[in-house]
Amino acid sequence: MANRPHPAAPSKVFSRSSFPEYQRILAILRAETVGGALLLAATVAALVWANSPFANGYFALREVKIGYAPWHLELTLGHWASDGLLAVFFFIAGLELKREFVAGELRKPAKAIVPVTAAVGGVLLPALIYVVINLGSGAETLKGWAIPTATDIAFALAVLAVINTHLPAALRTFLLTLAVVDDLIAIGIIAFFYSSGLEPLMLLAAAVPLALFTVLVQKRVRSWYLLLPLAAATWAFVHASGIHATVAGVLLGFAVPVVASGKKGEPAAGLAESFEHRLRPFSAGFAVPVFAFFSAGVALGGAEGLGTALRDPVAVGIILALVVGKTAGVFGTTFLITKTTRARLDDGLAWIDVAGLAMLAGVGFTVSLLIAELGFGTGSPHDDHAKVATLAGSLAAAVLAAVVLKARNRHYRRVAREEQRDDDGDGVPDVFTRA
Repeated sequence: MANRPHPAAPSKVFSRSSFPEYQRILAILRAETVGGALLLAATVAALVWANSPFANGYFALREVKIGYAPWHLELTLGHWASDGLLAVFFFIAGLELKREFVAGELRKPAKAIVPVTAAVGGVLLPALIYVVINLGSGAETLKGWAIPTATDIAFALAVLAVINTHLPAALRTFLLTLAVVDDLIAIGIIAFFYSSGLEPLMLLAAAVPLALFTVLVQKRVRSWYLLLPLAAATWAFVHASGIHATVAGVLLGFAVPVVASGKKGEPAAGLAESFEHRLRPFSAGFAVPVFAFFSAGVALGGAEGLGTALRDPVAVGIILALVVGKTAGVFGTTFLITKTTRARLDDGLAWIDVAGLAMLAGVGFTVSLLIAELGFGTGSPHDDHAKVATLAGSLAAAVLAAVVLKARNRHYRRVAREEQRDDDGDGVPDVFTRA
């Protein structure tokens, strides 16, 4: 009787990456955790100032204009923060996206399918919930459909730091990969749905410095006095083209070459890694907190004003989308993919861990605030209500995630100890592969 082939072993969802990849992700998450703390501080400072007796000073500061008017670059400080500083944030996002597709978790379809579908589900369901709630409220309110679709990795990591949870390596990797795919979708949404007055000549003009920048970085040129002016020119032309200027940051990030792998299992050290190492602290520690400071300041108008804001269908849609939509979208698609394939959860993980992570994905902030401004206009009633709802929904999602993840922290501590064991003394914990 012929021997029958053994069926292939089921693939694992949320399995650990290699040790070098784990080290790289850990370094990124440390920087983002610090940035998340600064983001929270900037948000609180803005809210306190905007609701103090000195509120006029805050709003006057936000409207101060600087720049060169003949080039259409005389912008308020608030716009410089959202259009200029956030371009650095999206440049880092572009680098990380390319890194993930070339050498990270997204290069292998079998591993990419879960975070990609989870991110898509975590975008579509919140958008659908928002639209259903605001369908009868007029076309103006529907402009905010994309506000609850983004996950803020820095804010989410700040929550993890506050509750002091020892999240396993596989879950940390999934959270970062989910946020990266989330950013890619958000970039597409901003470019295609929140751009207006397209100027094709300006867009063509932007291609010139972008092409020169690409040639230089492909030749591994690192000279800031060559690259920075070209990056600035690309940003300025994209800004003038009608497409939101932060898209320029992503295009520049995509242009930078990524080293697929390092030697002997060591982390890769190419130009993308060098730029990310230099700019991520600036992005997380300055650019995003400053944007939050100028964007999150909303005059609540006391308890009555807060109640009015939260009764707005825009606010109701955002809160439900962040708390319910994100959780159900991320968890539901992950569960569906697992149950319709031969995949199973990695050892040591349970579905309650996935649920906690899905709740944490409902912490939306930076990109949500940006889309609120693009959709409704800075300072409009719906914009203010959307920002209040983003804060309230993110806080609710964070509290729910904290309850679930904190309840599992004793188990996470055991997993963390296992991930640090190196019985053979080769410098790589035994649960990891070297490359």
